[in-house]
Amino acid sequence: MRWFRRRRPEDELPDPRTAWPEQAVPDDPVAAAERFWRRWSAMLPEISAALGDREPQRVEGELAAAVAELHPDLHVSLERGQRAIYALVVSGQEDPALRPFTDAWKAAAPPEDAIWEYHDSVPPVPDPTGVTVNLGTRSVALADVRVAAQVDEAEGVVDVAVHHPLLGELDAAARSAMTFLPLDATLGERLAAERLRRVETAETEPAGAITLLELRDLVRGLDEERPETVGGAD
Repeated sequence: MRWFRRRRPEDELPDPRTAWPEQAVPDDPVAAAERFWRRWSAMLPEISAALGDREPQRVEGELAAAVAELHPDLHVSLERGQRAIYALVVSGQEDPALRPFTDAWKAAAPPEDAIWEYHDSVPPVPDPTGVTVNLGTRSVALADVRVAAQVDEAEGVVDVAVHHPLLGELDAAARSAMTFLPLDATLGERLAAERLRRVETAETEPAGAITLLELRDLVRGLDEERPETVGGAD
């Protein structure tokens, strides 16, 4: 997964002491979403050509700028789709302040077709155990991730500790990435935010640890049971 934000033009780099100017936040998320989709329609031939040539970097800047006009704190990614060939993902990383903008963006999206699907949060990978993450010179297989999971049934959440055999050999930034990335890949950004409470890194494999697919079954089962539990308490 490759997230990107709007970049400064290389020929217009400011003095490093100069603060990066803040971009205005639109007053009307619905109008901003409609503007984005008009711009997307105009950009689509160029985007399709870049993806067909396996050169998505050709359109990253313009697409990131279009998303920044929707809201400057949103992130965008072009991915392989699950139901279509490609997926456009615009995420607020579960920030409640950004939800009106992602909701408006998704509501105004064109109908999905065989080429494009649209997501307002990072979706789960169909099989995270088949994913390999490149961290610098290292290739880290998510199949080797093990997770200790402790369920708080009263709250409907799970505390997890994430382990991979290579964690002890990674720097702090890479360890953090390898703690959270497997969870988002397994559960999707939204379900992970809703159902995971405490997330820790475990450099040694915890006793009773489970695989990522077992974690998915556990959390999805909890997500299915929770409405019934709440309703039964009324």
